[in-house]
Amino acid sequence: MCIKIKLLVIFIFISATGFSQKKWTLLECVQYAMENNISVKQTALQADVAAITYKESKLSQIPSLNLSNSDGLSYGKSKNPSTGILENQNYFSVNLNLQTSVQIFNWFSKKNTILANQWSVMAANAATDKLKNDIALTVANSYLQILLAREQEQIAEVQVKQSRAQLDLVHKQVNAGSMAEFNATELESQLANDTSNLISATGNVAQAKYVLKAYMNIDAADSFEIAEPAMEQIPLMPIGELQPADVYASALANQPQQKMNEYNLKAAEKNSLAAKGMLYPSISAFGSLGSSYGYFRTPQFTQVFSGYAPSGLVVKDNAGNVIDVQKPVYKNGVRNGFITSDPFGTQFNNNFGQSVGLSISIPIFNGWQAKGNYKRTQINIKNLEYQQDLDNKTLKQNIYQAYNAAVVALARFTSSEKAVNAAQKTYDYTLKRYTVGMIGTLELTTNQNNLFTAKLQYALNQFDYVFKMKVLEYYKGQGIRF
Repeated sequence: MCIKIKLLVIFIFISATGFSQKKWTLLECVQYAMENNISVKQTALQADVAAITYKESKLSQIPSLNLSNSDGLSYGKSKNPSTGILENQNYFSVNLNLQTSVQIFNWFSKKNTILANQWSVMAANAATDKLKNDIALTVANSYLQILLAREQEQIAEVQVKQSRAQLDLVHKQVNAGSMAEFNATELESQLANDTSNLISATGNVAQAKYVLKAYMNIDAADSFEIAEPAMEQIPLMPIGELQPADVYASALANQPQQKMNEYNLKAAEKNSLAAKGMLYPSISAFGSLGSSYGYFRTPQFTQVFSGYAPSGLVVKDNAGNVIDVQKPVYKNGVRNGFITSDPFGTQFNNNFGQSVGLSISIPIFNGWQAKGNYKRTQINIKNLEYQQDLDNKTLKQNIYQAYNAAVVALARFTSSEKAVNAAQKTYDYTLKRYTVGMIGTLELTTNQNNLFTAKLQYALNQFDYVFKMKVLEYYKGQGIRF
């Protein structure tokens, strides 16, 4: 038993270690988020509800069939279920009924309801796809933010190493008497500032990971590492192939939001036709099978003559006198048996009944409910048309803005690359002059900070450009490619 427990613990440890050592690619992050994100799961449940409604409406075309059974014990004067006569006695009864009904014609109201529910299912699935795409784009952004934070952390690490190496060199020169003490003090201040930047950059990496894990629905306490592809290896479409007019035309046909609007509009149109059908007469057929059984047990007595009593009736004799009519009176004597009901099978066979027929329902006046419902469906169609037009215009505006942002980001990225090259040359030249004692430490640290800032801005502009291009690719229907 102990060996099994130890093996189980080792297996769990290995599994947890494997999970923590795994490096997630962007594609894996996106797929995991689509399967585990809570919002996506909730939206998928709404699609499941729509599918149930659609199936329910389809099956409503099949005739309904219901079986009912009622059993009871009656006391006092009531109708005997086997004879139909009012009797003052106790009896047990069983009633069985099998009923069916089907709507034959309702001006295609049911058919249009089924079609409306079918479009609603497609709209619900498109809504799920839209949320998945939004999650994918958000996860991609969070993934890039981690890469950006790591790039900034690496730049800060290099900066700290450079400052520490320079400080060691200056300490040797100060100890040798070839350089003043204040130079070491200035570099110590620079090293402290660079260390602070490194700590902040490291914290930003951890914070970016927490954000991504939240979208992926991964526990914040779990270890999490991502693969870090070189930015130059991330595939990007040429910006010339992402002209806003072409991207917009593709987005209209491919974006889930536009599909959802189209499906919702078609569902509303079918619902309107279904509501219109409810304004006209409908024809239905019905039928039923039923039988009953009643059990009673009544004692039987011999009748003993005990005299006469007035019957409440009178007659006149030949002389015109009124004479009361007497009736014989009997009382129960000795019980000589019981009177019982017919057997179960006999009663069910004798009481078996059938019915079949047609019914016509003609709406005449119902508080304007049917007409009002039809009017509301017309308003809903108009509202969805407005929403579709608004979403299309918003999509077009977003695409043109994204294209402009990508063009600007490309220009800034190109400019920052030149700025890094210039800052690197300036720093290299300054370091040579500082080494031979031609300039002071302040000028060196100033140029070093300028290079550090230029590299950070370059990294920021590079990631900004890549993300904005990914947004354009997303609108064009290319998905998230890394």
